[in-house]
Amino acid sequence: MEHHFTVHFLFQVKPDKLGEFENLLATLKPEMAAQPGCIGFVCFKRFHTFDGVEWGQPPRELSKIVKCVKYHALWQFDNIENCGKAQGWLMEEHYKALAKLLIAPFDINSGYEV
Repeated sequence: MEHHFTVHFLFQVKPDKLGEFENLLATLKPEMAAQPGCIGFVCFKRFHTFDGVEWGQPPRELSKIVKCVKYHALWQFDNIENCGKAQGWLMEEHYKALAKLLIAPFDINSGYEV
């Protein structure tokens, strides 16, 4: 069984910067997917929650934005070396553009899939 290396990002986007963030993401997605060793890249905007929902029922839509809108992304690679190179590329080329749209630096977690 092959274990891919995966990176998880949490972006906390300023409410007044959602359009800019989504436009930047639309540009970044194909570039990220084209990085050597990339197996896949997916991103989603958190606009639903299971809080207060009975088990087995669909999640409910969030009713308001409190301080930010959270986006989660998974970037999957064939090995840790390609992940490191791609991460370096992302930071060198796009960190400043991303950082100005966020309320705090984005969280990055990584590891091998189980």
